[in-house]
Order: sequence, then structure tokens, then C-alpha cells
Amino acid sequence: MRRKAKVTPLKILVFSDSHRSLAGMYAAIDRHLPQQVIHLGDMVDDAEELARFYPKLPFCMVPGNCDGWTTMPVKKQIVLEGRSILLSHGHRWGVKSGYDMAISDARAAKADILLFGHTHRAVCEQLEDGLWMLNPGPSRSSYGVIELTDTAAVCSVLLQE
Repeated sequence: MRRKAKVTPLKILVFSDSHRSLAGMYAAIDRHLPQQVIHLGDMVDDAEELARFYPKLPFCMVPGNCDGWTTMPVKKQIVLEGRSILLSHGHRWGVKSGYDMAISDARAAKADILLFGHTHRAVCEQLEDGLWMLNPGPSRSSYGVIELTDTAAVCSVLLQE
């Protein structure tokens, strides 16, 4: 009889709106030992500093409204463990006034997970059609965790300790 191999999830940490508050991000990375980090802007310089400190850890980042002029795309769509993830800071979607534009864009892109920041309010919700929507909140107080396997995606928001 064949034994099923234990499925180890791909762990992703999601940060946003760090605004030069890096201590919590360092602590979260050291605590969770993720295989991927995503930073959703405000301040991408912070994400670049983290990436230099953890050179073997893959980072994906987008700029926010406080990041000034950059040639970095403000929206990206990536695929991890077969899941499509749409990410942006959120200011171009007007998320402070509601999530409709962001959700519509994610559905049009056939995304499985929608990531944004900008509001400084953590949100983690799976919508009726299965779309996960995650705003990790400001990194000084919270961050997002995504665990992906070949059969499931689970998203959550954790408070900084």
C-alpha cells in the first residue's frame, strides 16, 4: 500500500504600509520562515532592505502612493503553487471608498487571491465565488499569511507581537 506524501504548504508573508517600520517584518519572517514575501507598497524601500537582509528569500513588491516616481509596475499578477495572485497597493483601485473596483479587476484577471493595502485596515475574507481578498493592514500592527498547497489556499491576518 502506498503512503500519501505529507503536503507541506508554501508559506507566503504579506506586508503593506510599512512606512519605515521594519522591526515587525523582520520578526515575522524569523518566526514563520516563509518561502515567499510580498510587500504591497508604502515603502518599497523597506521591502528592498528586507530582500538584501534575506538574499535567498524571494520577494515580490509593488509601489504605493507614498513611493514617489518609479518604473516598477503598480499592479502585478503572479502564479504560485498554481494559484493566480493579483496584487497592488490599492490606491489606484480606490479601496478607501470600497473594494468593488479591486474585486472586479481580480475577477476579470481570473485571480484566486487579491492582495492590497492602502487603507491601513486589515481584511481577510473569502468571497462566495472562492476569491480570497487580503489586506494585511499596516506592518507595524499586522501582516498576512497565505498557505498554498496543490489542493487548498488559506489566508489569514496575524497581529504583530
